[in-house]
Amino acid sequence: MGRTIVYNLPDVNDHKIFPFRTAFAHDDKFIFTSSQNEEQLISNLNVMGYNGYKFSFDSFLLKRNTLAFLIIQDDTIRYEKYFNNFNASSQVPSFSIAKAVTSTLVGCAIDDGYIKSVEEPITNYIPELKCRAFDKVKIKHLLQMTSGIAFSEDFYHLRKSNVEYYYGINIRKKVCKLKLKFEPGKKFEYSSVNAELLGVVLERALETKSVTEYLQERIWHPLGMEFDATWSLDRERNGVEKTFCCLNARARDYAKLGRLYMNEGNWNGRQVVSKEWIKACTTIDTTEGSAWNYQHQWWIASDKGDFYARGMLGQYVYVNPAKKLIIVRLGQKGSGVDWPKMFITIADQVENKTFVKTNYISESRVN
Repeated sequence: MGRTIVYNLPDVNDHKIFPFRTAFAHDDKFIFTSSQNEEQLISNLNVMGYNGYKFSFDSFLLKRNTLAFLIIQDDTIRYEKYFNNFNASSQVPSFSIAKAVTSTLVGCAIDDGYIKSVEEPITNYIPELKCRAFDKVKIKHLLQMTSGIAFSEDFYHLRKSNVEYYYGINIRKKVCKLKLKFEPGKKFEYSSVNAELLGVVLERALETKSVTEYLQERIWHPLGMEFDATWSLDRERNGVEKTFCCLNARARDYAKLGRLYMNEGNWNGRQVVSKEWIKACTTIDTTEGSAWNYQHQWWIASDKGDFYARGMLGQYVYVNPAKKLIIVRLGQKGSGVDWPKMFITIADQVENKTFVKTNYISESRVN
């Protein structure tokens, strides 16, 4: 409660207030190519309001509380801008983009034999939940948000679940108090506790490694991340990673997660995570109560094969494999913009190197 009163609602400086573990970058870094025509592209980017008034894309992003915006196609940065004193080396909390990273680590753990299958009951790894009738909750139910676990996503009341998990100092203790609200595998309900339980499953399965150490081993080093990342913990001593929210990294490194998924889990010839896992994350599946647009902690953008990871305050990693396109938006607020709709528009018009949209935001809301 003390943390909640002092810090109030989550913001982009929260990585500074929590203890953390570090995933260190490798010396062999992967660098996206910079476009020689980037300045020309930037001059062509614009947004159109309802009344036909056209204003620059840079101005739009600045006024909508954007910190970083990247457009990458064919491994080439076609647009990269930072705002409000942020730059390429500025660390930004991922918020729920961390859920997609946690999902990726679960896929890696299955590949490595730490976890047998998504069909396993979570009580194989969290036996203390057996007495609470959690035997029917499978790892797949956590991934699909169909576990039926009672949990509140509300950040506006001190005693709500999400606040207690975000600011609390003993997540393991809170896990032991969880209850089921409805039968697992019957319906979708977005709930951050699912991703946190995936983190606990990982922690137990890995035994001698922390989740952050496994992140470094299986993702941060193989993908040649440019910068170190941190993962916020609930407490300093023997803390657990807040796998539902709190990975902290840089815009270009978030883009590399998108590149991994765009290339079906293959990174320059190395299969980092299986194709089967990527397919499960990006293919519509409505069995066992699953929502068509949410698969293994990733959001499905449309029926054209594009998808994205999404976090609070408008953090996004959008991937369009057909266009070889990755878009990263990091911000201080979502600012009322339908960002996925904008990303789809950019993907539709990317061949023309000019992005204009007339119906997602009005001029009056920008000014």
